Amino acid sequence: MAGRVGQALSPAACPDRVNAALDDVTITLGNEGVTLTVAENEGKHVGHIRIGRATVEWREGKTRAKNGKKMPLTKLVQLLEEHA
Repeated sequence: MAGRVGQALSPAACPDRVNAALDDVTITLGNEGVTLTVAENEGKHVGHIRIGRATVEWREGKTRAKNGKKMPLTKLVQLLEEHA
């Protein structure tokens, strides 16, 4: 089942796991950015991460959009460079 870009699908709507290598994919971010669902290897829901044009937002568990922990995208890149 496919959804619109930016539309979250419930786990019930996506019973199969999909793995994607997105090395050569270009995504144009709209006002809402791109939201990824994060799960443990066993499939247990951990939270969501939203990547916007200038901000990254982590929403642990069932935290609602706009209530998560935010940081500038440049800060995330800096942290990754320091800890890689």
